[in-house]
Amino acid sequence: MEKLKKLSTVFIIFTLASALICIAKAQASAENMKTFFDSEIPGIKIQVNATAETQPAKNVTVILTLKGKTDVYMESFSLSIFGFLRGKDKTQMAIITDNDFSLNNTSIRKYNCTFKVPQEVWGVIYGEISLKYSAKLGGLEIIFPLITCGFTMTHVENVHLKDMEERLKNLNASYQQLNDTYWGLNSTFEQLYQAFWESFQMNLTAENFVLLNQTFWELHQNYTSLNQTYWDLKGSIGGLDTTTNVAIVLAITTVCFAATTIYLMMRKPKQYW
Repeated sequence: MEKLKKLSTVFIIFTLASALICIAKAQASAENMKTFFDSEIPGIKIQVNATAETQPAKNVTVILTLKGKTDVYMESFSLSIFGFLRGKDKTQMAIITDNDFSLNNTSIRKYNCTFKVPQEVWGVIYGEISLKYSAKLGGLEIIFPLITCGFTMTHVENVHLKDMEERLKNLNASYQQLNDTYWGLNSTFEQLYQAFWESFQMNLTAENFVLLNQTFWELHQNYTSLNQTYWDLKGSIGGLDTTTNVAIVLAITTVCFAATTIYLMMRKPKQYW
């Protein structure tokens, strides 16, 4: 008996929970619905409720209500629903149609329609009502051969544009981050370069000066030695013809100059300042 009571209690709780879930879903569905058309024409009240907003490849639900205000005979009735491919080209997505029926001041007719929005459709959905009917007004039957009403409906989000905006936002953030990193590295480089240059001037100038001074005295000694050699050679060839003497002296001088040049190139400092 106790087990039966427990099972009954569990069943009741489960039933209540299911009911609450259904109510919540119904409320959520109702919250996403919006009245887009609510108007009266002679003898008829027309109302169109539909999903307030959606995305491509998602469903849209449309509820059409016709309520008679007097005796009406409907020859034909239609609600055509259009979307716009890539936000520009008009395309029909659904249609609600009926014909050959009567209404009076107590009758109501409802039509439900659910359809999927094509992938490349975005922007607003457009509804167009067309009807042919006759209504008894003031004892007279008036024929309405064709009445057409157009109105905007559900907003379809442009997910492609949203995706591009999100990518652009991410790219801008990445660019800003890279830009900040670049200028940070540039500042660090300038600081390091300045520190290196100051260190170079402080630590290497004296060494370069000593090296250059040593090279100068070596060159001076080489010059003195070459000059002495020149005069020795000149004394040795005093008995030769003047032209011959000059040629020999120029040849010796050229050889000495070449040797000096090679020597200087071999002895040039490896560091510069």
